[in-house]
Amino acid sequence: MVFDNKLIQQRIDKAELLKKEGINPYSNDSKRNTTIEKFLNVNTDIVHKEDKRDEKRNYTLSGRIKFFRVMGKASFIKIEDESGMLQVYVTRDNFPEGFYNDIFKKNIEVGDIVEVSGYPFVTGQGELSLHANDLRLLTKAISPLPEKFHGITDKEIRYRKRYLDLIMNADVRKTFKIRSKVISLTRRFFEDKGFLEVETPMMHPIAGGANAKPFVTHHNALGIDRYLRIAPELYLKRLIVGGFEAVFEINRNFRNEGMDATHNPEFTSIEFYWAYKTYKDLIEITKEYFRYLFDHLNLPTQLPYGDMEVDFGKFSEVPLIESLYTIGDVPKEIVDDKNKIIEFLNSKNIQVKNTLSLGQLQGELFDEFVEEKLINPTFITEYPVDISPLARRSDKNPEITERFELFIAGREIANAFSELNDPVDQYERFKAQVESKESGDDEAHEMDLDFVEALSYGMAPTAGQGIGIDRLVMLLTNEHSIRDVLLFPAMKPVYAEEKHEESSPQA
Repeated sequence: MVFDNKLIQQRIDKAELLKKEGINPYSNDSKRNTTIEKFLNVNTDIVHKEDKRDEKRNYTLSGRIKFFRVMGKASFIKIEDESGMLQVYVTRDNFPEGFYNDIFKKNIEVGDIVEVSGYPFVTGQGELSLHANDLRLLTKAISPLPEKFHGITDKEIRYRKRYLDLIMNADVRKTFKIRSKVISLTRRFFEDKGFLEVETPMMHPIAGGANAKPFVTHHNALGIDRYLRIAPELYLKRLIVGGFEAVFEINRNFRNEGMDATHNPEFTSIEFYWAYKTYKDLIEITKEYFRYLFDHLNLPTQLPYGDMEVDFGKFSEVPLIESLYTIGDVPKEIVDDKNKIIEFLNSKNIQVKNTLSLGQLQGELFDEFVEEKLINPTFITEYPVDISPLARRSDKNPEITERFELFIAGREIANAFSELNDPVDQYERFKAQVESKESGDDEAHEMDLDFVEALSYGMAPTAGQGIGIDRLVMLLTNEHSIRDVLLFPAMKPVYAEEKHEESSPQA
């Protein structure tokens, strides 16, 4: 923090003056007995009283001053706590001599956190307010808040100084309250279904559970490298081998990849595994989960997302290969021919490696021509084996897997499949992934012999799924950058000394 800023120094001087007057600018003995929301709710009857006040009721509230207007012998301030905003009327004659002019008007200002006591009344403009009989400073803010009419428009500042963003923007606080509710409801939903919440390691000896590039760290005591978790999948399935039949983990994952509107290096998801179930059962529980969220969040089934309207009451299922020509308008005759796909992609100025397998090329077609068209919730099913190293093969067609991904508003929200529990098949697929990694694919899966051994003891038929919490919250709050639903998103370091934001205090 830069203390030589003129405005900050003025506030520091005021804090020192208060100390000399025997007033602690950082006291820790708040007597608050209610919140602003409760105060406003229980005093709505005041508007019907003849004099529109009730001096017998007394309340003590605390909050940050967001507005300050001096009118000679009286002033109006507005204070804000987590629950809401309240207007407070402060008049000179209600306070000891000298307090109003020498302490309140000169040394207390916007940004400070105060405690006020008094009774409810309704102003001539019809606003339920507090008539203050006592006011004292709890915390002196030495940095001025941004000017109230413009707030913080620079997103870089909002993300780097989230605390300031939260102070200035009630809608931002609302978004993160919804995020917290989503996580809480998710936990309750799966617990009510009989799932057991578990915790698995966040530092792995092998980067496994998904195709992604890991972060690498070093364990000093053991003298070995470890990989930050890219997914908890293989550990959760070990628990199914061990005899648990329904487990879930709300987990933080880390992937050393690019950052964009839907990707952050660390993110939150829920993964759950359910013995004696198939991916078809997961489709049904996913629909039920969404109904549960919408009911408990009191959301309509139709929500806007940018210029789209998403109908969460309309879920559909489409096999991946079928989606290429029914949704993506890819010529049907090319979707099963590797050379024709490459030729088609090249004609669209999309360059791909000739070494890609047929399944990988079909995945490329899907990414390019289908994904962004999936607005209402759509389960894309029957993924090629080549791009599903952990999913069970279909008994009817060994070239595809019993897998789905759920897409909403053109984005992947969930990934699920009937789990591969054949240890020999799993070993062979890991070997293919290792070969792919040796050919230059940084995101290919590592060989995990311990997991193969675990499967060799027998894993019950199981279905597993991961749901991205961050992207889900983006949908529910109509936010279009993952940074807007992460309290502290990853940011590029500022190496040069940051220029302190010079903004005038509110008046």
